[in-house]
Amino acid sequence: MAKKLSSDTDKRLALQVVRRLAKAYPDAWCTLDYSTPLELLIATILAAQCTDERVNQVTKSLFARYRTAADYVAAPPEELKRYIQSTGFYNSKAKSIKSCCQALVEHYGGEVPRQLELLTQLPGVGRKTANVVLGTAY
Repeated sequence: MAKKLSSDTDKRLALQVVRRLAKAYPDAWCTLDYSTPLELLIATILAAQCTDERVNQVTKSLFARYRTAADYVAAPPEELKRYIQSTGFYNSKAKSIKSCCQALVEHYGGEVPRQLELLTQLPGVGRKTANVVLGTAY
């Protein structure tokens, strides 16, 4: 687990690092298409072992069909799999998406939490996915 910033010196150092990275990479951005934190979370889950370009093709229709975490929970598994099949590993990705959204509905009112510890407790969400969501959506 990452060490928490405990002192003003630690916080200043972290801010310096962020500023240097922003200066070194001024045009860095997330290439996944999304309009809400939930959409980014779903897209990031789909991006495992897949290109962002392919994910963006899939999520156009996926996000038009499913708008909320509850929509994903209610989705018939086979229907969801058809939408995401071209991303690869669609059986496990569909299971992760449904389980993750079930936890969002049950524990967070369908909203994506803003804390790393809470995000990484969601099914199918590891540190990389959580950091993408936190660093991009929030």
